[in-house]
Amino acid sequence: MLQITALYASLLAFIYIKLSTNVIKLRRLHKVSLGHKNHQDLEQAIRAQANFIEYVPFGLILLSCLEINKIHPVIVFLLGGLLLIGRFLHAKSFTMPNIDKTKRVQGMKFTFWSIRLMAAMLIFSLLISLI
Repeated sequence: MLQITALYASLLAFIYIKLSTNVIKLRRLHKVSLGHKNHQDLEQAIRAQANFIEYVPFGLILLSCLEINKIHPVIVFLLGGLLLIGRFLHAKSFTMPNIDKTKRVQGMKFTFWSIRLMAAMLIFSLLISLI
């Protein structure tokens, strides 16, 4: 079983539900079923949710590949944590009336570093296995 990946997938799912709930509340408030109809708060909520769902699946695929390829559990745990922190910071930045650019940039940096490190670790482990 992919226990570490399951843990992070579960935690990330709660963030996704929160982001989705924000979109639903704003759609009801503004009576908008599709798009954002120039409501800045709704557009912001939609982008926060969309950005989350654009990066998280890829991160979880890489994380599960690390776990399947028997990379040391501490490394898998730390890289999953980096992804979680990145996505949390990014999502948190969008929940404020004025986007917190510092948190947004930090969130993207953490997300990108987690993906880079996971991909590099997988390539390295594949190369080692060929030798």
